[in-house]
Amino acid sequence: MIELLISFLLGLFLFSPATSANASENKLPKCNYPAIYNFGDSNSDTGGSAAAFYPPALPSGETYFHRPAGRASDGRLIIDFIAGDLGLPYLSPYLDSIGSNYRHGANFATGGATVMRPNESWFVNGVSPFNLEIQVEHYTQLKEKTFFFYKDKKKCNRKRMPRPKDFSKALYVIDIGQNDVAAGIRKLSIELQKAALPQIVNQFKVQLQNLYNRGARNFWVHNTGPIGCLPVATVKVQNPVPGYLDKHGCVKSQNDVALEFNKQLKDEIVNLRSQLSEAVIIYVDMYSAKYGLITDAKNQGFEDSFTICCGYHGIGYDVWCGNKGNVNGSEVTGGSCSNPSAVISWDGVHYTEAANRWIATRIVSGSFSDPPVPISRACFYKA
Repeated sequence: MIELLISFLLGLFLFSPATSANASENKLPKCNYPAIYNFGDSNSDTGGSAAAFYPPALPSGETYFHRPAGRASDGRLIIDFIAGDLGLPYLSPYLDSIGSNYRHGANFATGGATVMRPNESWFVNGVSPFNLEIQVEHYTQLKEKTFFFYKDKKKCNRKRMPRPKDFSKALYVIDIGQNDVAAGIRKLSIELQKAALPQIVNQFKVQLQNLYNRGARNFWVHNTGPIGCLPVATVKVQNPVPGYLDKHGCVKSQNDVALEFNKQLKDEIVNLRSQLSEAVIIYVDMYSAKYGLITDAKNQGFEDSFTICCGYHGIGYDVWCGNKGNVNGSEVTGGSCSNPSAVISWDGVHYTEAANRWIATRIVSGSFSDPPVPISRACFYKA
């Protein structure tokens, strides 16, 4: 009976959107961020890759936008829900010149982006050229051009530009690292994967410091999710040896590397808090939030955790969402499932809008944050 009670209370903590920070932290005033600047990969790319390369085709975007909207999902991403929670519009990609509005921030994320430079030995093929260092450079250019053009009212339309005074008050969201870890998993032994992590984390730290040196003060940093639970990984497993999968069916070794990356990242953030005296740096445990959803999918209103809504993946084949391909001798088109709102994984790698909403609701409350403060009040937190 006692064990059942403990399990029930733990479930309330993990899965109730009302559960958030301590009561004292909920009494902090609201931040009223004037803008969000986001840095990341396809988990938070709202159209950067689509503008720079090839845009996604239907059925991407079908649930919310009813058209492809540059997002690797059927609808909105976690960063969209964060913006909505803070009363701000969805972020325009920095690389998109058509219809963009940077008054309330900008999104520098691009699909395939890494923390490390793409010419590093284990990142040679198939990644975005817009790594974190370049994204921070893009931010620097935007800020410098904003100050330059604000000196002359005749040179530009200010209505779509950031306000110079808002840069120091804005929220800086960083969600990147998954592709670095995944590239190591594909190309390196377990020992070499773990040996590479300090270099990745150090580069992450350097770019966060660069943002601070360029005026950023309010940071919301996501760790990386459970890569070994992505269906594109689990569907490739055939006759696994004991211990290869964890008790929930995720590839244990891949999750172990992700957890080690997260541990080292958190340690660096703790160190940075003492070095960057004017910064508020919130570490968000996205791994636990996503793993909690995946391992409790049916109780949270979703189908089997490893169902893929759009596309086909298996032993010897990958037909990506919206593409045509061959599966067991038959030509198929990677169309979407009939009810994306009941599925966690959109395409085997990325999440559906329904899953993104579930995760976002819980992280903005502060339930998975260190320190445990809601995103709307984080700027006033003092350790």
